[in-house]
Amino acid sequence: MSEAPAGPVSRVERAARAGHRAAVVWITGLSGAGKSTLAYACERALFARGCGVSVLDGDRVRHGLCADLGFSLEARSENIRRIGEVARLLYESGQIVLVAAISPLQADRARARALIDPADFIEVYCRCPLEVCEERDPKGLYRRARAGALPQFTGIGSPYEEPAAPELVLDSATVSVAAEVEAVVAELVRRGILA
Repeated sequence: MSEAPAGPVSRVERAARAGHRAAVVWITGLSGAGKSTLAYACERALFARGCGVSVLDGDRVRHGLCADLGFSLEARSENIRRIGEVARLLYESGQIVLVAAISPLQADRARARALIDPADFIEVYCRCPLEVCEERDPKGLYRRARAGALPQFTGIGSPYEEPAAPELVLDSATVSVAAEVEAVVAELVRRGILA
């Protein structure tokens, strides 16, 4: 009987078993732009294809791993740093990781990108006009921000830096979720992450 190779299981070995490479799809955009909706729809589509896939939803991470953080720019940077580190761990385990987080600062998104092999990181800008996000306002956050109850709310009292060169730009105000999912899956196929 031959011995198993020593050392940790590599991403190449994990990809061979899973039938796909690991990747991080980082979905950024304003609150209400459709990031979580897109992430969960992609998760469902990839799961149906037999992929190992996980979602890191910014809201859910905020209530658990990052519950100790406030909303200053420094705290937001730490929030994104933590999400990036968890995404890296899941990526190294062979998962396709879908991150849905406002991640308002370009420097924080660049730091997350630097943790992942460049061939396996896809930044998706869920572009949606502020007025449309405010109309959607599923949690009433824009209304509260406009009333002064949330003074550091992204897009109102705190900056959102649009991505300089994302791999995908999806106009969530005009494009269906199904079309957005198709675009993400097509990019994963184009890169050879999916067969």
